[in-house]
Amino acid sequence: MTARSRVQQAALLVGAVFLLVGILGFIPGVTTDYDSLKFAEHDSTAKLLGVFQVSILHNIVHLLFGVAGIAMARAASTARTYLIGGGVVYLVLWLYGLIIDHDSSANFIPVNNADNWLHLVLGLGMIALGVALTRRTHPDTR
Repeated sequence: MTARSRVQQAALLVGAVFLLVGILGFIPGVTTDYDSLKFAEHDSTAKLLGVFQVSILHNIVHLLFGVAGIAMARAASTARTYLIGGGVVYLVLWLYGLIIDHDSSANFIPVNNADNWLHLVLGLGMIALGVALTRRTHPDTR
């Protein structure tokens, strides 16, 4: 077995956190108003940790993002792709959340203001990790 690079470790950690968040989204108590959890509707008032609006679809996306991160952490190149590509996806979600009316059917994920700002931080953070952990600090001497 070879040691994982820093970018692989970061992708593995991010993937594990997404997997955990996806699981926690299905646990009553950790998710408040669990009885209002809907598949993909703006009127799902269930909130992870009482803050982040979630739905079944939202939780499934977290689970899939987690599995993808863990799988893509197997190689440095795919780990980098996961972090940067995933970061771009989260920046798009942030923009989407800013543009849509949260009380309309366009908010099918659903997202609230807390989700929006978390998506911004996740997007920027994932991209920063993908870039910073794969940047060469010394010239290749081969």
